Amino acid sequence: MNAIVDRIKTSCTVPNPNRDYFGLLTEEQQKIVNENKVIIEYKKGEIIAKQGSFTTHILNIKSGLVKVYFEDNHKSLILRIVAPGSLIGLTSLPLNQNVFQYTASAYVETTAELIDINIIRKLILDNSRFASAIIDFLSEVSVQKNNRFFCLTHRQSYGKLADILLCLAGNIFKTDTFDLALSRKELAELSGMSTESVIRTLKGFQEDGLISIQGKSFKVIDPDGLLKICQLG
Repeated sequence: MNAIVDRIKTSCTVPNPNRDYFGLLTEEQQKIVNENKVIIEYKKGEIIAKQGSFTTHILNIKSGLVKVYFEDNHKSLILRIVAPGSLIGLTSLPLNQNVFQYTASAYVETTAELIDINIIRKLILDNSRFASAIIDFLSEVSVQKNNRFFCLTHRQSYGKLADILLCLAGNIFKTDTFDLALSRKELAELSGMSTESVIRTLKGFQEDGLISIQGKSFKVIDPDGLLKICQLG
């Protein structure tokens, strides 16, 4: 699966986010982080970060699944799914951008470490390896967003949903078979489609032998077929 997914610029998340950023710190720096963090458990649907609120902490997602989205009046646009190992709030590191630029909420029960943002700022100045890892992650998020906007604006419904399913299998769950806690409505929001279109497209994928669905359990049977649909748009 991963070898196939690597051939497409999937748009729902940053590939392979689960890296040990804080393992790059010295023992003394790790001690400072541990003294300036708290661990919070969030229920499904609970807001983790609110767009426009002051960013006092960087969030390190330890378990669960989070959606990050931009809000404008009563409309919203999902930017990415955040898997364990990802960081939230890094766009607020510049002192003139000290508010969350997006909202984040828990798709499922989620655990996160909240680390004082000023500690992260100091570590970036003091530890070049840590700073380089943060820059790499921000760059990957930027590329992922570009891919997402291309997918939403240039692919038809079949291509959009095929992209999301490949991304979920390859980059989130890392297996052909996975239990998807998202409702059809949430899957529609993620893929930029109506709920009715998602249901109809999923049925079409099943009839064509591309996937199988049993309740919340999804299995990608023909990833090459999904990949071809993505490439055709």
